[in-house]
Amino acid sequence: MNGHALVVGEALVDIVHRGGAEPVEHVGGSPLNVALGLGRLGRPVRFTTRVGTDARGRRIVDHLAASGVSLTPGSAAAERTATAQAEIDEKGSAKYEFDIVWDPVEPPPSVDAVLVHTGSIATVLEPGCDLVAELVAQQSTASTVSFDPNVRPALIDDPARGRARIERLVSLADVVKASDEDLRWFAPDRDPVDTAREWLSRGPAIVAVTRGEHGAVALCAAGTVEVPAVRVEVVDTVGAGDAFTTGLLDGLWTCGLLGADRRERLRGIGLGELRDVLDTAAWTSGLTVARAGADLPTLADRTAAREAAR
Repeated sequence: MNGHALVVGEALVDIVHRGGAEPVEHVGGSPLNVALGLGRLGRPVRFTTRVGTDARGRRIVDHLAASGVSLTPGSAAAERTATAQAEIDEKGSAKYEFDIVWDPVEPPPSVDAVLVHTGSIATVLEPGCDLVAELVAQQSTASTVSFDPNVRPALIDDPARGRARIERLVSLADVVKASDEDLRWFAPDRDPVDTAREWLSRGPAIVAVTRGEHGAVALCAAGTVEVPAVRVEVVDTVGAGDAFTTGLLDGLWTCGLLGADRRERLRGIGLGELRDVLDTAAWTSGLTVARAGADLPTLADRTAAREAAR
């Protein structure tokens, strides 16, 4: 399939604290991880973000370039690069505190993008979140829209407004991936899968829900599919959900289901095909949590691991 992915959202440096050890810095940010992951899987990717001209910003630019990801104009001209302080507990789970300003430069229209993906901080943090929503709405005439709310409650001052912004993007999206934690934040008194089912009724073709060690479930018009988590020794969970999103989108790309002209085919995806796509996503995520930081696998890494498992 010709065309490229346009990913829109934050890029930052994770400053990871683990026990009493010296903190270690990793390039991160949910949309960045998806852009990076797709690039490592051999997909052409353009990334709209906002990083500084400082040393951390240059590190991010170089890190993306090494995986074949290019930045849209104006993405690397901020005064400073955002950071996230990440505390890793004994189970490998991370908690974050952010230092970020989100005010991106709107990229030119991308008529040959088969996919536009966004999510997380970029979709709820002012002033840039409104630009992101408008960009996604415009781009939807040419592209499949993918959205991962990846909720960061500490950065949502007004939960009601945050939920409204998430609902708007769910309605614009063809593919939504959310964690069970995201869905519990959105609707604390409902089962996450019930919330996902309600989101599906708003317009997406697929809503996928990750449940950590309990695997993932996805809903589409044909029904519901569940897959188990890939069993690995977990180093940390940084980037696990982003890796799942990457694998999900890569699997749909392989199936030839991306692009606005293939929207009806995506809506008609069968349960067997969706299960295969979810399995690809689970392997992409599993290989990521087996490494420190959001170090997403290459296509060769993933292929070798799946062959070995067989």
